[in-house]
Amino acid sequence: MQPIPARDRLIVALDVPDVDAAEALVTGLGDSVTFYKVGMQLIYAGGVDFARNLAVAGKKVFLDAKLLDIDNTVAHAVESIVRLGVTFATVHAYPKAMEAAVTARGDASLRLLGVTVLTSMDDADLADAGYAARAADLVAARAARARAIGMDGIVASPAEATAVRRIVGPDLAIVTPGIRPAGTDHGDQRRVATPDMAIRAGADYLVVGRPINAAADPKSAADAIVGEIEAAIAAGGEA
Repeated sequence: MQPIPARDRLIVALDVPDVDAAEALVTGLGDSVTFYKVGMQLIYAGGVDFARNLAVAGKKVFLDAKLLDIDNTVAHAVESIVRLGVTFATVHAYPKAMEAAVTARGDASLRLLGVTVLTSMDDADLADAGYAARAADLVAARAARARAIGMDGIVASPAEATAVRRIVGPDLAIVTPGIRPAGTDHGDQRRVATPDMAIRAGADYLVVGRPINAAADPKSAADAIVGEIEAAIAAGGEA
């Protein structure tokens, strides 16, 4: 994998209620941010067209669709996503869903990410959902399967980034949500880390929402996180 500039490693999550709020945030962040996540909240509020417009404007876009359905439906969804021109799209890391997505993507430039275990879940949550495996073990198994199927990257918490890197090697992207700068509220996230910790653990991209979106000065908050990423890379933390 080619070296990734520090600013391109920050993915700001546009977890806002509508397109107007997303546009205002993007405008305010300006050149400080090159990469945005459009997730479920915004997808269902006009976010698909907004994602297309961001891509046309030269921004990188992570469409966090978290696809999981019958093979045919996943395949057709991926075909539609390819036409948006976004950079990343997510598929829950179930084998048949990933296989359908990879086949449908074909030679397009869209990079498919396998969502392993949500960062809001811990071992107790998984047990409550009927899983016998611990979070770390389930992440490892799903990462290995995603690599074998031909996915382009893995979504996992920073806590599993080092183990995932050993499993998937240097060429698959590791995208880590659950990023919380020191001193910020964890909210509903369980498996979290600071930007420095995530980069040192082997993450390629850090997804950050509330610590930027809810900041008094979102642009300054984004710049501070990029600075922390740069320092971590300089200290030898780059994957």
